[in-house]
Amino acid sequence: MDRFGFRSVTRADLPMLADWLRQPEVSRWWRGAEKELAGIEEDLDEPAMRQWLALMDGAPIAYAQFYPAHHWGAPHFADLPAEALAIDCFSGPGGFGHGGLWLRALADTLLAEAPILVIDPEPDNLRAIRAYEKAGFRGEELRPSEDGTLARVMTRHR
Repeated sequence: MDRFGFRSVTRADLPMLADWLRQPEVSRWWRGAEKELAGIEEDLDEPAMRQWLALMDGAPIAYAQFYPAHHWGAPHFADLPAEALAIDCFSGPGGFGHGGLWLRALADTLLAEAPILVIDPEPDNLRAIRAYEKAGFRGEELRPSEDGTLARVMTRHR
């Protein structure tokens, strides 16, 4: 059995995700737990958005959502190929310290369907950037995102 797996998020997972969003390690970057949770719940019905839980040895440890990078017109993704998938994610308490591993497994899975993946951490989120690098993502360019804040654009290619 593979150590890392994935399954779709369901409405029954929302209380757990709310707890994760309130963790200081997460809330620093995903600001406003209730607003973020409302967005996650709303996106359960959004056909362009897929939401998965990362599982380690069968237990949920992290959340990831992924979608066509150009679907919402994010300016910092403008020069990416049309087939690019964008990823947003955060770990739950059981995932802290395992981000590089489960993200590598996620990226390996997604690269079977898309030639390029993109992730856009805030430049100060060094813990996430290290995990993304361990998962094979590269890139140091900083670009303004939709809200004007800078995002570090990191990609991983097939």
